[in-house]
Amino acid sequence: MLLASASPRRRELLAQIGVPTQRVHCEVDEQVMPDELPAAYVERVTRAKVLAGVAASPVGAVVLAADTAVVLDEQILGKPRDREHAAQMLAALSDREHQVLTAVAVARGEQVELRLVTTQVRFRCLSAAEIAAYWASGEPADKAGAYGIQGLGAVFVAHISGSYSAVVGLPLLETAALLEGFGISCWQPC
Repeated sequence: MLLASASPRRRELLAQIGVPTQRVHCEVDEQVMPDELPAAYVERVTRAKVLAGVAASPVGAVVLAADTAVVLDEQILGKPRDREHAAQMLAALSDREHQVLTAVAVARGEQVELRLVTTQVRFRCLSAAEIAAYWASGEPADKAGAYGIQGLGAVFVAHISGSYSAVVGLPLLETAALLEGFGISCWQPC
């Protein structure tokens, strides 16, 4: 199966459920459109990624793509531009609940199946010193919402309701069901 994503986390999650992958390179514009709602954005970008992956792949190949957005008060929190931006995002998330939206799509030719998963995440109260130390770790620099739940950022999470793997970047339950529909089963030797 081909993966239209450069995310090492998505590749690791697919390996975790026994789905070997090869990366297919594709470029997609990920800019948020004016007045675009977060769910529509994540679905649009995921669909564009999977279709770009199909276009760059051999005929008949099965391609998977995904996109994740951290959403607070209906605003998408992307990857931080710098330390100050990361600190602003983490301070905004502090002692609050936010949503993580992850869409996953699987396609072969013109057939595209897509699922959107919403997970509620609540952060405990974060101090300015913790935020500064977390930035210094290097972890938040390339993460949506400036945190990674699968790393050091896990210590900020007070509660999660929904799919943990979707917060990491790929909802495994939905992914496995989509792949099964394309004849790809889990638990293969990677």
